[in-house]
Amino acid sequence: MRLTRRAALAMLPFASGAVAQPAWPDQPLRLIVPFPPGGPADFIARVISPGMAERLGQQVVVESRSGAGGLVGTEFVAKARPDGLTLIHASNGALTIMPHLMPRMAFDPLKDLAPVGQILAVPQIVCVANSLPVRSVAELVALAKREPGKLSYGSSGIGGSLHVAAEVFSQAAGIEMVHIPFRGAAPAVTELVAGRIQVLLADVPALQAQVREGTVRAIAITSAERLPILPDLPTMAEAGVPGVVTETWYGVLAPGGTPADRIAVLSRALHETLAQPAAQARLREQGGRVVNSSPVAFAAHIQREFTAMAEVVRRSGMKLE
Repeated sequence: MRLTRRAALAMLPFASGAVAQPAWPDQPLRLIVPFPPGGPADFIARVISPGMAERLGQQVVVESRSGAGGLVGTEFVAKARPDGLTLIHASNGALTIMPHLMPRMAFDPLKDLAPVGQILAVPQIVCVANSLPVRSVAELVALAKREPGKLSYGSSGIGGSLHVAAEVFSQAAGIEMVHIPFRGAAPAVTELVAGRIQVLLADVPALQAQVREGTVRAIAITSAERLPILPDLPTMAEAGVPGVVTETWYGVLAPGGTPADRIAVLSRALHETLAQPAAQARLREQGGRVVNSSPVAFAAHIQREFTAMAEVVRRSGMKLE
């Protein structure tokens, strides 16, 4: 039945006007954020929720259900009633990375969730401690090759997007560094500023202030193109390590089996919300690009990254502790 609905969904670009609009239930929607309040996922959810509520004619309640790197809240939605009234504002960790570290996950992200649309993609800034005698990616790679296993890099936790970004970089550059996981990006940034770790790849908002204040040294960005807010920072390809394009992305999904007509209505509400200049401006404050994709495009993106992350995890030997 899910395949039938997905096939029908493939014919519905952004819930266009040609699609009959079903009567929406007279109930508020729950937009589950699987991370603690106050973080970037919570911020993005609160940017989009008023616009979606206005277009759906119902309240959209943002609710935090954090734990296990986003798995707690994501599983809750994956097992929720497929009526379009419970949604997840998910990121790539729980959907495309953790499944390769936890083969017995309680849900299948490719089958038990129905993509509505991708919202934002935020690249990582590649930074080094000021105490490290490195001013470019080429110098960092050369130092790491001269002293394999001596440099340490931080992350927000094993299997998170920051851990994966550093592994993608290490694999592409042919270097070996020691991974130091932390409980979130903030303590990793603190340790980098103090010089107790030497390298950190973290989302733009986590490091932007430190870069501007000069307490850490930025040497590259992991986006495909330079960021307007950091125009002097080269991409990894420009810095001499092609193939390193990593992002923490965010998107909305419903429980698998949600009827295609309701997915279409939700998609249209999200799409129109993200098309508003005010919403785009607030989202770009996070240092990323507004994606605003269709359900079909978002599903294809998840599938591609799911496959790619399987290989990254395999090659890195990454394991949960």
